[in-house]
Parts: sequence; C-alpha cells; structure tokens
Amino acid sequence: VQLQASGGGLVQAGGSLRLSCASSGGTFSSYYMGWFRQAPGKEREFVASISWNGHITYAANFVKGRFTISRDNAKNTVYLQMNSLKPEDTAVYYCAADSTQISARDKKYDYWGQGTQVTVSS
Repeated sequence: VQLQASGGGLVQAGGSLRLSCASSGGTFSSYYMGWFRQAPGKEREFVASISWNGHITYAANFVKGRFTISRDNAKNTVYLQMNSLKPEDTAVYYCAADSTQISARDKKYDYWGQGTQVTVSS
C-alpha cells in the first residue's frame, strides 16, 4: 500500500486547509485510516482516525470541533479538513493505514505516507 499526502501549505491563524491522502496498491476500503502530526522537536502525535466504512471516527481533544476526518472509498482517499487553525498546529502531517482496527496508537499502523507540511502563521 502506498499513501500520498497532499494539501499542506502556509496559512494564517484562523484559516483552513484540507489535507488529502491518496492510497494505491491495496484495498483501501478495508483499511482503517489515521492522521498524525509531528512538530519540530516533538514526538509524533495522534490527530484523528476513521473506520473502514467511515462510520466511526476518533479525534484528539485538541482538534475536536476544528478538524474533521472523512474518507471517499470510491476515490481511495482520506481527508482531514482543518478549520480555525492555530500556530500550534504547525507540523508535518502524516496519513497512515491500519488493516486491523481503528486506533490512536501510531505503532498499530502498517503503512505511512511521506507527510505534508502545514505552517500556521500568527
């Protein structure tokens, strides 16, 4: 499975971005998908995850009400809509796929994309 994240960029505080993660080489609709992020000097942290059919989602407390994870199995793509962005959201955002369960634990994920940089200016 190959994952390609895109959609990052530079945005002012309060702005929005939508990240996309396109999957190829596997049965996307059978995978649980997650978004993680890593800021400079910090450990990678969980952002949000979604079940294979999109019916179940989890999100970290710090993004609830601002970020929304969704997926389109017909397009083999998972999205992260990010609104009301803050400077502390600045990080490299990674998408990941897990073949067994929805999870907030990065070690559970089998496949990772290359990351896309999100920079939020104050």
